[in-house]
Amino acid sequence: MLEETNDTKLCGKCNKPKGDTEECCNCGRPSDFTQDLADKICEELAQGKSLRTVCKEEDMPSAQTVFSWMRTKPMFLEQYARAKQESADAMAEEVLDISDDGRNDWMEKEYGGNIMWVTNGEALQRSRLRVDTRKWLMSKMKPKKYGEKMDVTSDGKAIKGNTIMFADFKDEEE
Repeated sequence: MLEETNDTKLCGKCNKPKGDTEECCNCGRPSDFTQDLADKICEELAQGKSLRTVCKEEDMPSAQTVFSWMRTKPMFLEQYARAKQESADAMAEEVLDISDDGRNDWMEKEYGGNIMWVTNGEALQRSRLRVDTRKWLMSKMKPKKYGEKMDVTSDGKAIKGNTIMFADFKDEEE
């Protein structure tokens, strides 16, 4: 991410000149908490990206730093939790896109000098894995909305009712 002007190499993050080596100009990854940075991280998470993917960017803190913020900043932890909840809905959109994308479902193969269209099993299996993984994650992030088991009678609360006791009755003929 170096920008070059004349013969001086500049850092793409802070725009300071680099030395003769490729070493960093010491701007490094951010580690101090700012609300703007927290908002940017949570915005990416809400779009369905993983924290690992978000933190790969050079202008983002490491995942360890983000986990540290979650332990020490309750407001950020709440913001992070909301973003992860929202990401389940973004994943639902991805599931539709993956399922509807049939571009690689078929491929040409030559059999005995004839070209035929055959299913691309590898692409189909990869799509199935991508959908199933997202569905599983969605069911854990928002179990009431995307979970397998739907409780439609009690909204997760105990059902109150009368208890029926059965006594041990003996036949009167004995």
